[in-house]
Amino acid sequence: MNLQDDFKKLSEKIKQYRDEAKVQLHLAKEDVKDEWDDLEQEWGKVRQKLDQVIHDAEDASQEARETARKLGEEVKTGYQNIRNKLK
Repeated sequence: MNLQDDFKKLSEKIKQYRDEAKVQLHLAKEDVKDEWDDLEQEWGKVRQKLDQVIHDAEDASQEARETARKLGEEVKTGYQNIRNKLK
């Protein structure tokens, strides 16, 4: 095999790897976008609960405050995971 054939094979392999990587990247972006959309819906619910607990802070039970805190932490972790995937 000569140098020209070696470079041709290398070029074909690179193209194959690039095409596979593009597909994987596209799929990863779609996964992250789907995760983002789900998290955005969850954030809307959590924000309402947090606003309610903040507004009624003195009347809110400890359980309600703890539930709101846990939901907030879950959403925060979800956004951190998305941020890390996009790095």
